[in-house]
Amino acid sequence: MPTAKAAIKPAAKPTAKPAARAKTRLIPLADRIVITPLKQEEMTASGLVIPDTAKEKPQQGEVVAVGPGRLDDNGKRVALDVVVGDRILYAKYTGTEVKLDKDEFIVLNEKDILAKLVV
Repeated sequence: MPTAKAAIKPAAKPTAKPAARAKTRLIPLADRIVITPLKQEEMTASGLVIPDTAKEKPQQGEVVAVGPGRLDDNGKRVALDVVVGDRILYAKYTGTEVKLDKDEFIVLNEKDILAKLVV
């Protein structure tokens, strides 16, 4: 009596959770984050126009790309606290400004983020 061998299928590989798709071609490394600064109002509530020379640097931005996280002393990845799409408040005069395809981005470290904004 011939016996049919059951087809042995290899165990399915566990699928990693897909990372959020970055909204830019910039891919940050380690604990760096790419943001787009949010534009400030150009007019006050009373209707006065604020010239560029009098404007302060923006401190709010939207996260468009996130690095994989830093390595701790044991070689394990420490995930970042922000994800693509978060609105954040960051320290003044931090990060590196980058212009790519007429878009302006700021690359900064996670430690330069002060808070997440909940809208």
